[in-house]
Amino acid sequence: MGVTLARAAQWTAAASGTGTLEITPLNESLLNQIIKFAEDFSTKHPQEAAYVFREPLEWKTQLDSSAFGEGYEINEATVQSEAKHKDGQPLLVLSASTLRVRSFDQLSRLLRIAMEKKLKEAQACLEANRDPIVKILGPEYGTVEGEDTSILHLFDKVKKESDLEAELKMKVILLLHQLDLQVLNSSLKQISQDVKVNPAAVNNEVNLLRNFSGQGEDTVLESLEYTSDYIFSNGCRAPPWRQVHGEICYLVIKPHDTDPLYITCSTAGVFLNGGQLKGKDIDYERKSDLYKDIVTFLRERSPRFVENMAKQGYHFFKEPAQKKNYQHVEDAEISDQCQSFYDFTENRRRGKVCGKGKSSSAGSPGERSKPCMKWESSGLSASQRSKSSRDKAPKKDSEEEGKRSTVPVTTKKKASGKSKTVKIKEASKCKASSSLEDLGESSSETDEDEQPVHRQEGNTDLSAEYWGIQKLAKYVKGGDPTATVIALCSMRDFNLSQETCQLAIRDTGCLEVLINLLDTEEIKCQAGSLKILKEISQNILIRHAIADLGGLEIMVKILDSVDTNLKCLAAETIANVARFKRARKTVRQHGGIKKLVELLDCISMGSSYQGRDIETARCGALALWSCSKSTKNKKAIRRAGGIPLLARWLKCPHANILIPVVGTLQECASEPSYRLAIRTEGMIENLVKNLSSEHEELQMHCASAIFKCAEDEETRDLVRKHEGLQPLSDLLDNSENKQLLAAVTGAIWKCAISRENVLKFQEYKTVETLVTLLTDQPEEVLINVIGALGECCQEQENRGAIRRCGGIAPLVKLLTATNQALLVNVNKAVGGCAMEPENMLIIDSLDGVRLLWSLLKNPNPDVQASAAWALCPCVENAKNSGEMVRSFVGGLELIVNLLKSKDEEVLTSVCAAIANIAKDEENLAVMTDHGVVPLLSRLANTNNNKLRRHLAEAIANCCMWANNRVAFGEAKAVAPLARYLKSKDPLVHRATALALYQLSEDPNNCVIMHENGVVKAPRFRLEIRRIWHELQADACCFL
Repeated sequence: MGVTLARAAQWTAAASGTGTLEITPLNESLLNQIIKFAEDFSTKHPQEAAYVFREPLEWKTQLDSSAFGEGYEINEATVQSEAKHKDGQPLLVLSASTLRVRSFDQLSRLLRIAMEKKLKEAQACLEANRDPIVKILGPEYGTVEGEDTSILHLFDKVKKESDLEAELKMKVILLLHQLDLQVLNSSLKQISQDVKVNPAAVNNEVNLLRNFSGQGEDTVLESLEYTSDYIFSNGCRAPPWRQVHGEICYLVIKPHDTDPLYITCSTAGVFLNGGQLKGKDIDYERKSDLYKDIVTFLRERSPRFVENMAKQGYHFFKEPAQKKNYQHVEDAEISDQCQSFYDFTENRRRGKVCGKGKSSSAGSPGERSKPCMKWESSGLSASQRSKSSRDKAPKKDSEEEGKRSTVPVTTKKKASGKSKTVKIKEASKCKASSSLEDLGESSSETDEDEQPVHRQEGNTDLSAEYWGIQKLAKYVKGGDPTATVIALCSMRDFNLSQETCQLAIRDTGCLEVLINLLDTEEIKCQAGSLKILKEISQNILIRHAIADLGGLEIMVKILDSVDTNLKCLAAETIANVARFKRARKTVRQHGGIKKLVELLDCISMGSSYQGRDIETARCGALALWSCSKSTKNKKAIRRAGGIPLLARWLKCPHANILIPVVGTLQECASEPSYRLAIRTEGMIENLVKNLSSEHEELQMHCASAIFKCAEDEETRDLVRKHEGLQPLSDLLDNSENKQLLAAVTGAIWKCAISRENVLKFQEYKTVETLVTLLTDQPEEVLINVIGALGECCQEQENRGAIRRCGGIAPLVKLLTATNQALLVNVNKAVGGCAMEPENMLIIDSLDGVRLLWSLLKNPNPDVQASAAWALCPCVENAKNSGEMVRSFVGGLELIVNLLKSKDEEVLTSVCAAIANIAKDEENLAVMTDHGVVPLLSRLANTNNNKLRRHLAEAIANCCMWANNRVAFGEAKAVAPLARYLKSKDPLVHRATALALYQLSEDPNNCVIMHENGVVKAPRFRLEIRRIWHELQADACCFL
């Protein structure tokens, strides 16, 4: 740990011994690894955790005495641990915001207490103890440069003497050394990924910015100057004693709209320094975040800089040509906001034309058309910028641009022996790519189901394929049908999955031609165009461009073609393009859903599956799968009669048709009407059957469909009836495929809601397998795994299995997670485990009850409710539960205040928890002081039977203290309780009878009960008689 802090950590001050840890990704990673090591130390190494440090680790803490509970002696602002060293000194002391810790055991407990503050505490500790090894083991083990022989001396001592303390120290040293290696390795990986800045790159950037700086209004900066004119042999301007820290030079920048900025350029990046001191000295300390270059720094600091940069005829913001840039492109980015300027080659070409004063022919020899080197935001080439960009250009340029954009690129088509000319659609007439969906269009997915897009920017070395496609473009644009078909076939010989080829098709204007070819009567031209569009529409920008150019509408028309091959190609292309909301809406509005469903209806009942039919249905199912991510499209598929056709194809044995069919079904299964149809059409049997398929993708979609459908009890019974539980359990062994694992665990979770299914899972040892998946899994898997365990642990045998497999500790650890859905499931699972007294001992020892109590502060009502439900068995089964509850500072006030919630489930769960807590007289007294009686009384007029039951139980138990019975009567809680006896729920009757019995000890309450007919109510007398018999039976057993 000392080596890590000395060599890998990043400190604000230049000299060691002072300064603080910077909040950088590297430091945060280091701190998190050290926190994890210290937090788990007491559980993984209990013997070594008891080792007492040579000197305490001491730092200023943000924690106060209220954060500490059981295991600590609290005296106002002073806290001492009950655990003490043999010399009588406590192992943890908090006094006047100064914290002293002397063992890893106390360090682990402290980090668990700190919760969300643990990062700050770890940072403060390491800043105050720059070499913590010295404090832990002694000065002889401090971090040294060169060879460190201290561990060898200790090893010799252990060999010669059987000293237990020396042996323990040896183990601690080895563990700390192992941590050092682990953290250094991870730091090395992270550091190696960072691109270092060099003097040449800084000098080039400064010179470039100087060319655009000056006193004019349109300049990007007023001035940019070095602080030193002297250049060392390595290209640096920083003095040698600063170069050792990676610093290259210092700049003074004067933007138009801010004060002068003093910055440091270093190998790590660019940052703001402290400015120039008196004389010529510079305050070298960093005062800002780290930026990759000067332009990025200025973009954050000066709005005027960004505005004026956009007016310049150069791409300042492009990435280096040799660096691949992977980034996400969202719908909002694919907009009609075009680039403000062109690439230099395009400018030179235009300048040459204007300079001659005459128009140059497109096909003139000696002049080669050069493409725009940048992808425009709208997905169109530079010659088709949006209208808004053209309006901002000077009038002359606008006229020339208009002439260029209106030159008709023609394709010849033959119809009835006549030749017709089709003009290419102008991009300016197309809709913007980022136009928003209308409010009525809801979608079941997260708006854009896209993977990261690999974009290649600023690369001037274009491949041979690029120029090859450019040569073919003129034959595609202007040739006769035969030449066009030959050109399309030649174009398909290129690897169209490469972005270079896609960029070439887009830049040369071929994309518009391909879409116009779809509107001809030449089937070969249509087929060739669709084959190319099908390939290149895998690219997100091409997809949006196709939608902008009206390609989807034409493809939907092609679905009416008599040519089956053409319909299949159109459906496959629609499947690729319809991956964003506007495209799906376009398909529906132009009648595409019905036509796609008709593609599934290509075989007659009872006939065998033919290869051509399978291919047609596969293409239709692929398109429906993409479209089914929209709620309105799901309804359209159902209205078009898609469900019985999907059910028919689900019986097909071929995986290539089954995957899109099941994919469509699992998307639609989020709708109740589809779940009912899937069940009634007998599809569950086929879904279960395909769980045993050899294709993992098919297994995943089948499991996902079962996951969504198993919300309904009848479906859960059908899965069991068709023996689908065992295949689901067997698929848990495939833990490498995380998508499959998430779907399978989700299906098991929902199926486990039925008790009969849980008993089956017990036979298959499913719980034991699920426990092994509690670590090293993504959140989507963990949510489902813990949800399944939460359902399974309602059975006693499964609660014991979870304990025997070591599942309680990881469950309790997950109570510190941040994902809301995960927390809800973890709370339920921990609460289920707590029904077993043996499990409760483990949960209490791991501080699980305190973590559950802290979740009552969570703003999410589902988390609050699940935490309160989980506390009920914890309070009921914990030893000395009353004292445990009181040890949580402010805990009783917190749970009483939750009675003010507006969420009925929160109110119900809190009433249930209060009913258990109130069994302890001291806790009841505290809750009474916090106003539990009026808050419970306020809820009495509810019609929710579940809330009525637990509210009545809480009132019954709260009557046991002082004048609470009288207070309930005065708060008008008695009359509403009397009406509970009219409920049809026997559990409500029982709880109400107990509450009324307790309230009846006050004469005034008896009068109210009599007035409300309680004495005459047969259900009241029946419940009182039943309770009386139960009490007698319990007394006999006791005797």
